[in-house]
Amino acid sequence: MSTGVMWLEILLASLLGFVIYWFVSRDKEETLPLEDGWWGPGARPTGGEDESIRPFKVETSDEEINDLHQRIEKVRLTSPLEDSRFHYGFNSNYLKKILSYWRNEFNWKKQVEVLNRYPHFKTKIEGLDIHFIHVKPPQLPAGRTPKPLLMVHGWPGSFFEFYKIIPFLTDPKNHGLSDEHIFEVICPSIPGYGYSEASSKKGLNSVVTARIFYKLMLRLGFQEFYVQGGDWGSLICTNMAQLVPSHVKGLHVNMALILRNFYPLTLFLGRHFRGLFGYTERDMELLYPLKEKMFYSIMRESGYLHIQSTKPDTVGCALNDSPVGLAAYILEKFSTWTNSEFRDLEDGGLERKFSLDDLLTNIMIYWTTGTITSSQRFYKENMGQGFMAEKHYRMKVHVPTAFAAFPCELIHAPEKWVKFKYPKLISYSYMARGGHFAAFEEPELLARDICKFVGLVERQ
Repeated sequence: MSTGVMWLEILLASLLGFVIYWFVSRDKEETLPLEDGWWGPGARPTGGEDESIRPFKVETSDEEINDLHQRIEKVRLTSPLEDSRFHYGFNSNYLKKILSYWRNEFNWKKQVEVLNRYPHFKTKIEGLDIHFIHVKPPQLPAGRTPKPLLMVHGWPGSFFEFYKIIPFLTDPKNHGLSDEHIFEVICPSIPGYGYSEASSKKGLNSVVTARIFYKLMLRLGFQEFYVQGGDWGSLICTNMAQLVPSHVKGLHVNMALILRNFYPLTLFLGRHFRGLFGYTERDMELLYPLKEKMFYSIMRESGYLHIQSTKPDTVGCALNDSPVGLAAYILEKFSTWTNSEFRDLEDGGLERKFSLDDLLTNIMIYWTTGTITSSQRFYKENMGQGFMAEKHYRMKVHVPTAFAAFPCELIHAPEKWVKFKYPKLISYSYMARGGHFAAFEEPELLARDICKFVGLVERQ
């Protein structure tokens, strides 16, 4: 075979490969099928579902509080290793301080009043009692209507993560923001988290949750709305945009699961060919050194994920029985997911960004409802079939999107990566500070970014 023919074959093969790649990777505007389900106990009743929306109040009792105190008093702790700080997990010396505060100073009845400051509701959807808060603006300028915004939490958080951001969105003028955009905010609890009923059946994953929350928004009278989320909330909101793109006016996320493309492979060359792969100087700071920022970081922080994606009920037995174990397990995430360097501190840096009252209120939502096990099952339902095996991970999202890149998030996602999954990305912001629990930690920063994005959408 002559050299010329060989080169012609190589050229044609390359051209064919490019054409195939172009057809495979071009932005097909697919949607997920909407489907339907029943997640309550037993068989689906023959009659229609009760679609009423019922007011709900968080309540407590002396009996509940006394039981908690007795369990805290009977705690058995293992002494930490010398100079271990938070490198072995939650440091039990610092845990003693938290337990003393929880037992002697924390006022759960007062925190229940804090929780009830916003209106709570429940409604039955697909056999489950779905809990949500619905906060309307305290006052509206004449002739204005608020923009509906659905905000979705993740694990190990709750709807309470949004309590500090809500005033910036519903009453911006009195909180130092422009009143160009005023929102009414709906924050549901994921089924099996807090006050939302847990599924009785296998298979309730992020797509099902997205469908349930879409039905919730329709039931509240919203045909079009904005959605925002981090952690599981970012995936649920992404799935909503894949299910019903014509109803989602805009999608704002502060975390993105986008490993199903070739961009992560460019990390190994990115340091030498930054411009070729579209990395900025800020990306380089947040991604490198690669071994520490990606490999070691993922190894250190993903142990829980393997347990909860395989056998969530086993560890759930221990956590649901011990408030101290539950607190250590959850609060450790609020330390190192807020800033990975906090593992070098004796107190895990917890009180640098959060108050003990706020942290323990989130713990109490899990403890008093007994939902730690059902919340962990969400990992099994989403990852039990294989990591990112579901169709939606391979699908792109075709609604206007914004991404807020908080510098201490577990994994940084450069703009090029995000745009591959979300081709209609119209806002990408490097946030000044903050980590995984963005709304809880930096409510004003996140609120400003949401408003900026909504402004771009409305002007389009």
